[in-house]
Amino acid sequence: MLCYLYLKIHLMKHLSIVVPNGQNNLSSIVGSYKIFTRANAIWSSKGYGELFKIELVGTSKSVDFHDGLFSVKTQKNINEIAQTDLIIIPSLNHNYEQALRENEPLVSWLIRQYKEGSSIVSICTGAFLLASTGLVDGKTCSTHWSVDAEFRQKFPQIDLKTDKLITDEDGICTNGGAFSFLNLIIYLIEKYYDRPTAIYCAKIFQIDMDRSYQSEFRIFNGHKKHSDKEVLEAQVYLESHYQDKISIKDLSDKLHVGRRNFDRRFIKSTGITPLEYLQRVKIEAAKKSLENTRKNINEVMYDVGYSDSKAFRNVFSRITGISPNEYKSKYNKESKK
Repeated sequence: MLCYLYLKIHLMKHLSIVVPNGQNNLSSIVGSYKIFTRANAIWSSKGYGELFKIELVGTSKSVDFHDGLFSVKTQKNINEIAQTDLIIIPSLNHNYEQALRENEPLVSWLIRQYKEGSSIVSICTGAFLLASTGLVDGKTCSTHWSVDAEFRQKFPQIDLKTDKLITDEDGICTNGGAFSFLNLIIYLIEKYYDRPTAIYCAKIFQIDMDRSYQSEFRIFNGHKKHSDKEVLEAQVYLESHYQDKISIKDLSDKLHVGRRNFDRRFIKSTGITPLEYLQRVKIEAAKKSLENTRKNINEVMYDVGYSDSKAFRNVFSRITGISPNEYKSKYNKESKK
């Protein structure tokens, strides 16, 4: 016990929060810094001392955000850091190609640090920067659901799981989108400190603990930025006729494409099968109806083309992570009266 306490007190780790060049997300940098700082304070109050030395690092002395309205000063250049224990990559803006061009030295540094034993965490679209290192190839990864198709096309060798809020594999941790990074930081606090510290931080910052999915927040908007004319026609047809009884075989025949080839091309262009695409279109329509009308679950089910209530509920729950009744109760104001 005394040996364990000694290790807790004396083995301070290093946390490097990256401030990439040319990006515009401030909250994931500040939020990570604040919550880890509070966790350090709690740890110190228990007599352990600070667990992490927290530093903002990058390749520039300062980076402007939101058209110069804010700026972040880095404490160290990455070239000054021989080794660090934990690296957090914040969310990026949506100009990924520019982001990667402006941060090439950072990519090389991430690769080197991981090989030296560092753990790396990416927040939201920071996954693009992490993925460009090649360190996630063959591993699971999450990012914001809205960039699912772009990520899959750019990094097909990565097992993308955008329904999951957090992935953690081989020293690499990723998370979903926007302010869900708060859930990620609480997850990391529990992993590196302990559960009581994580619970305390969650209460102080009022963050829901143990969220696992971002499915219910996804707005399905089928990816159409591709060059396959027949697949695009199929997407438009599915979105216009989702209430009808649709045979994917009949649709492929209508487009004069063999069924197997049709599926292959559809997956390549959109990231999912034609049947999955149709199901997601139906469920997106159902979600909007549950949010904005007084219709009951069965009425909504029939409106979007389902006649089997069990099948509808199963597909709805699989795609959103919650049942139709739970969704309506959560997002329909009228249901609360």
